[in-house]
Amino acid sequence: MPDPLAPTLLHRFLAWEQEQPQAIWLTQPQPDGGVIDYSWAQAGDQARRMAAHLHALQLPPHSQIALLGKNSAHWLIADLAIMLAGHVSVPLYPTLGAESARYILDHCEARLLFVGKLDGTTDNWPRIEAALPAELPLIGLPLGPRRDIPQWDTLITQHAALHPVHDAQPDEMCTIVYTSGSTGQPKGVMHSYGSMMSPALAVADAIGMSSADRLLSYLPLAHIAERALIETNSLYFGLRVFFSNSQSSFVADVQRARPTIFFSVPRLWTKFQQAVNEKLPSSKQKLLFAVPLLSRLLKRRILRGLGLDQTRVAVTGSAPLPSDIIDWYRSLGLELLDVYGMSENFALSHGCRPGQVRVGYVGTCQLGVQARIDANGELLVKSPGQMLGYYKMPELTARDTLPDGFFRTGDRGEVDPQGRLRITGRVKELFKTARGKYVAPVPIEIKLGNHPKLESACVTGPGQPQPFALLMLSEDAQRELVGTAAARAELAASFEHLLEQVNATLEDHERLDYLVVVKQPWTIESGLLTPTLKIKRDAIESRYLPNVEAWHALRQKVIWEP
Repeated sequence: MPDPLAPTLLHRFLAWEQEQPQAIWLTQPQPDGGVIDYSWAQAGDQARRMAAHLHALQLPPHSQIALLGKNSAHWLIADLAIMLAGHVSVPLYPTLGAESARYILDHCEARLLFVGKLDGTTDNWPRIEAALPAELPLIGLPLGPRRDIPQWDTLITQHAALHPVHDAQPDEMCTIVYTSGSTGQPKGVMHSYGSMMSPALAVADAIGMSSADRLLSYLPLAHIAERALIETNSLYFGLRVFFSNSQSSFVADVQRARPTIFFSVPRLWTKFQQAVNEKLPSSKQKLLFAVPLLSRLLKRRILRGLGLDQTRVAVTGSAPLPSDIIDWYRSLGLELLDVYGMSENFALSHGCRPGQVRVGYVGTCQLGVQARIDANGELLVKSPGQMLGYYKMPELTARDTLPDGFFRTGDRGEVDPQGRLRITGRVKELFKTARGKYVAPVPIEIKLGNHPKLESACVTGPGQPQPFALLMLSEDAQRELVGTAAARAELAASFEHLLEQVNATLEDHERLDYLVVVKQPWTIESGLLTPTLKIKRDAIESRYLPNVEAWHALRQKVIWEP
């Protein structure tokens, strides 16, 4: 059991390195289908050798070192090396636009860039590479795209393991996490060693973990939620982490890991359900689930097929998940626990506890967290994971942090009698129609999201007589439409019925005038989704609002983007 008095995650790593040196920490799949396991001792030896190389470079103390790449064992080992050498890590999303990547590297004054696992197809490496500062030194991690730069495997053979290593302090800056930039330029969120460790203490209080647990890392480690779940908990609890090699190998990767704790975002929980429904339609599921013995066998088989048959805690977050999908997973035996947090508090804010879930709510305050609702409905939070501030932005830090230490989240919320929080939208997402009435889009989007053929929805319409919604079809719905007019007519009728159902629950000024089915999927690469698959509202509105007058003139309830 980890020492609850350990001051930092770095100290916890040093303990595991001594206590269970031969235990496997990281399992990395290879392109050829094989895997490489790294024990705590092996990972520690490589990280210490790279830390010695960083010392040899004679960088100024606490230099910023950037880390670009998809999730991999060496992403974590490189971050560990940065800590051991006493420097500050700056993770970059592999799907960043070239302009944003250059901005971050310049803004944080990066002295070095680790180039990790990238393929140039499912990431933005070619454009990022072209935008890299010419003078920025590069080091290639295993599975990286560049062989003409100094390589990790070569460099670690040139140095002895570093002893002693940096003696980190809880209040010392460890990392700068740049926000995903759903609006404006990314902001550098400075986190200390203490704030990075705080989520593990909350996990220990809420659900408990041990070195026997297993995690699968596949959402971007550059994002605070994945980093808090994977890096923080693996270092604190000494547990094993598996990685996913690619989208095509994902099912095999999950089945290899058989994670006991599994976190996913709503879009992927939806895709998992749709994949099951393609093989076994929901109508047949209902019939088979009604037979007790057959039901148990079938549900166990479904979970085994998903690789989640050993999952004891399933977590969802980043956006609301439709209630019917939550109910479906619950019927299989997975009680999805919703969580809520921000980059600014290292994802430590609210979370559901087993047996206390209220659908649509993100749970109660986690260990050490205080929260209140401001007069304008904004959620204010004070967390042990609170940031040190925004890098080089003291005015913005002061604006968003109140004198009593509470942080302005920008989210609107309400709390039920049991203390469970419901996020009702962003303070700045409210828009005013031509009638002068304000509309909160998120609650309406949640209602639309219950339709099985939809993957995402965006409610908008500032300055219009009535709001409207943009709809992105699920992948199976897109396939059904290929080459058949009948399928489109049937789907249009279904959406008209959805419009009637949703409007019946709304006030007059909220009722949707029409629905627009968009032609092209919203993706991270197109700039319409964040790296955690949330919609970028401003970018979507910029793309589609110029068409509003033409759509309104059609006087149709369901419009297909040409």
